[in-house]
Amino acid sequence: MEGATWLDRQLVGKAPEPLQDAGFGRDVREALEARRRWLVAQELASEEDARTSYRPNLLSELCRREVAGHAQQLSGELGLGYREAKSGEAVEGVYRRSIDLVSGRYALIEKSREFTLVPWRPVLERAIDKPVSGIMRGDAISWTFGKDRAGPSL
Repeated sequence: MEGATWLDRQLVGKAPEPLQDAGFGRDVREALEARRRWLVAQELASEEDARTSYRPNLLSELCRREVAGHAQQLSGELGLGYREAKSGEAVEGVYRRSIDLVSGRYALIEKSREFTLVPWRPVLERAIDKPVSGIMRGDAISWTFGKDRAGPSL
């Protein structure tokens, strides 16, 4: 499964949750091992001397893959092209709706003949079907709402 899951966060975390070796704890350990093997098969992790090393950007790469896959599906449904938002880049358009993915909730921002998926924030709900703009900052975005009024100042 593409997307950054709780299992991934446990695998790369500095203080993973303590697990019992029975019942549900055993099930979680098995799920963690299966996920670890999947990450190695996807070349997002490597094994050496019975140790697993995870790519430094593992969680963000899983998020990016999940968003790109879902965006491809949405592109067909909406009849719009998808444009990935990069860090430091301006994002402008109309906020249409939120999309829930394994990696988290994303906002669908539509602009002309394309759309972008960016991290969702609760403040967006008051701006549904309204113009928004923001600047991507790593895995987050700083939002501005409405259109700036241009023209002569008094």
